[in-house]
Amino acid sequence: MKLKNNKKNTKPRIAFAGDREIAVKVLKFILQNGVKPVALLVHGKKIASHDKELMSLCHNLDSSCVFSGDEFRSEKGIAKLKKLDLDYILSVHFHYIFPKECLEIPKYGTLNLHPAYLPYNRGWHTPSWSILDETPFGATLHFIDEGVDDGDIILQKKCDLQPEDTADSLYKKALKLELEVFKEAWSFVSAKKLNRTTQESERGTCHSKKDLKETQLINLNEKMKAGDLIRRLRALTTNDINEGAHFIADNKKYRLQIIIKEDKDNIKNHE
Repeated sequence: MKLKNNKKNTKPRIAFAGDREIAVKVLKFILQNGVKPVALLVHGKKIASHDKELMSLCHNLDSSCVFSGDEFRSEKGIAKLKKLDLDYILSVHFHYIFPKECLEIPKYGTLNLHPAYLPYNRGWHTPSWSILDETPFGATLHFIDEGVDDGDIILQKKCDLQPEDTADSLYKKALKLELEVFKEAWSFVSAKKLNRTTQESERGTCHSKKDLKETQLINLNEKMKAGDLIRRLRALTTNDINEGAHFIADNKKYRLQIIIKEDKDNIKNHE
């Protein structure tokens, strides 16, 4: 009888924090593996996109264990989380910063799924900066500490950057890879036996949300190599035209993005 009870107690107690479709997919995977989060942290209404789907998946949770926006880091929120005997806080595209008081709550740490091949592209707009800086790209599951995406790495995978890739296509690749990374790491997460590899942060790169804006203006009088211009347009082609490159003509601003398609006959045509 004791063995049976011990087996039940091996399932990790998780507070799940996330948004976007990738968070829904990860949460579904966790539930399919018999683990129900004991708390849910979702974005506030102004920035949330998939909060309703996540709350629906956690419909059995008591309302006191569902935190919206930054409620989780209030004095009352931290007190509630402390009572849940957490093994992990798991963050999937969750944009709020975890204060030290929250990071110290779970026994085994706070984990984050990040669309980048750390230590490269910590922070925001990871596929754009991978193209601009010509750095490796991929997906990483890592521990969160008080820095910006610089906690110890648990598992990561790299994806190839192709000449036709834009920030948008590269981000889609990262989302698929993130799910692969998490599924592969799950056996270690659920067993509470995680490997930790310290990041070589001095080799890495980090960008803030505002950094991308500084690259968007194309000066029509500036001399630029064709390769550099194409790379810049690829990096600024996301799913949002407002993040695209722009130029000024006749006192008007014009946005542009790029479409690249491989020509299967291009080699023959150049022979």
